[in-house]
Amino acid sequence: RSTEHFPHRIRISLGTTQMRTIQQCAVMCRSKNAGPFEVTIDIAFADRETYEKVKASGVVCAQLIAERYSVAVGDVIFTAYDAGLAFKATIPRAVSAGDFGDTDVYGCQQHALLLDVELPV
Repeated sequence: RSTEHFPHRIRISLGTTQMRTIQQCAVMCRSKNAGPFEVTIDIAFADRETYEKVKASGVVCAQLIAERYSVAVGDVIFTAYDAGLAFKATIPRAVSAGDFGDTDVYGCQQHALLLDVELPV
């Protein structure tokens, strides 16, 4: 019997899907400012097969970004960019770039919250 319709966590327990983290399988995971009030996060893959598996799993989505960064789902601008084998998300910054209390003025360290996300690839 096919297990393709089971959630990826169940397929793992059945031994039918290998899990790897974003850090292990993405060729790029980065963040940067998108102006002083937003941060954009990019996750790109080296080959179409991996990208399509990740996309089909639904793991990388606006909900994941909202949960990891403690923002409302409605505040996440999320795009799957098929031509670039990449996902892009833009979220509001908790503190404006350069403002008092900002710990990452360039927004270049914000992607780290995604590196341990497991992907069924």
